[in-house]
Amino acid sequence: MSYKPQGYTALSPYIIVDDAGPALAFIKAVFGADPLMVHRTAAGRIGHCEIRIDDTIVMLGEAPGAGAINLHVYVPDLDAAFARALAAGGTVVQPLDDKGDGDRRGGVRDGSGTTWWLAETVTPR
Repeated sequence: MSYKPQGYTALSPYIIVDDAGPALAFIKAVFGADPLMVHRTAAGRIGHCEIRIDDTIVMLGEAPGAGAINLHVYVPDLDAAFARALAAGGTVVQPLDDKGDGDRRGGVRDGSGTTWWLAETVTPR
């Protein structure tokens, strides 16, 4: 028996937010990802869910008073992903720009307060 589920990486980002609805809608709009599983609490809140974005499982749950989350995601078409993020209601934290570190990157905050740093490599490392 494996020590982790089939197809999972050893490390999964875990986002804890007050309300998972805006985060799930944002993830669907930007990355086309639907939850693989959703566990609801007796009160109907999302206690735990898992979403696959490309080759990574992101875990998401709800808890009052959750802190600020930042996630960095490499995408194959940065301009298109950034445009989808804005169309999904995201707010620009940092416009797209060549950062001088080999990446072109920008930041968008979703309705749950999570900041998504979207990037693509422009200079091979």
